Amino acid sequence: MSGDADEPAYLSANRANWDDRALAHVASPDYRVADFDDPGFLSAVVRHDAERLGDVTGLRTVHLQCHIGTDTVSLARLGARVTGVDLSPGSIEQARKLAARTGEAVDFVVSDVYSAVSALDAVVPGGCAAGHFDLVYTGIGALVWLPDIDRWAEVVAALLRPGGRLFIRDGHPMLHALGEPRPDGLLTVEYPYFEAEPMIWDGPDTYVTTDHKITHSTSYQYSHGLGETVTALLRHGMELTLFEEHDTAAYEAIPGRMEQVGDGLWRLRDRPERLPMTFTLGAVKRG
Repeated sequence: MSGDADEPAYLSANRANWDDRALAHVASPDYRVADFDDPGFLSAVVRHDAERLGDVTGLRTVHLQCHIGTDTVSLARLGARVTGVDLSPGSIEQARKLAARTGEAVDFVVSDVYSAVSALDAVVPGGCAAGHFDLVYTGIGALVWLPDIDRWAEVVAALLRPGGRLFIRDGHPMLHALGEPRPDGLLTVEYPYFEAEPMIWDGPDTYVTTDHKITHSTSYQYSHGLGETVTALLRHGMELTLFEEHDTAAYEAIPGRMEQVGDGLWRLRDRPERLPMTFTLGAVKRG
């Protein structure tokens, strides 16, 4: 799927950027794609989430912003009936290859989040995705790519049946607001915490170990305060059931200042209590 002339600039740029990242991430040892040949293997993200997520056996699940499908396939291995959605055709191509290779019955759809309801109509029984799903799942590193958190919450609520639930673990907006660490070790706030104009980045690197350079290097990212996220969900008929903040991240978010603490997680080496790095949120659609 390529952008049209009327498409927002952020969408075209981010799609091309993530098409490049898909190739880099499949080849990277950090995503451990080859390990999925073991039918019991789960991604580190889903392993971390599994206890809070609870039993997903048989749940009609949509994984928004699924990227190359490692978390999507992992949810299927926990028993969910999963459909993955991502704006990047390159990512979906790799996700389909992974599902085919591992024999997991997972559907994948190319769509940006805001168009997900209509895009999913093509793959759900009866041709109507609205109110169809028991679970909306979103993993690490998703919300920063969306300009409007209220529109995201509207899509989440539209996809869920009454009593259906949302589960998300993502980067904490406080982490995203930090600038480069100072030589004396102090952490400084440089970027927006609340929803604002996009931060436009341009660089050939990504967040995993890889020799692949990103050729479509421009990307648009957005901040969303926790209060804005929670309020948007409440506004669209969701009720909060779980909220936790964590002092760990799934990658070395502040290079040179963190240490690995097991299960693929990283924590600040010096006074980790200073900074929330990720958060987990659960919500249910009121009936």
